[in-house]
Amino acid sequence: MQEGRPGFIVNFLIRALVGMALIFFVNEFLSSRGIDAAVGFNAVTLLTSGTLGIPGVALLYGIVFYRIL
Repeated sequence: MQEGRPGFIVNFLIRALVGMALIFFVNEFLSSRGIDAAVGFNAVTLLTSGTLGIPGVALLYGIVFYRIL
């Protein structure tokens, strides 16, 4: 049981880092196109991107675009 824990933590941190970088670049891309839909950087987005990965980032943007409608 203890052998899997460091791998899980490293995997979570890598997904969270990649997710936050993806959020940053997508926010910049949307801003350059004049679309005012940005996902913020906070604990909820960090946990979502770390837990779910790229589909979690897509979910966050889906929520933001749904709120715009």
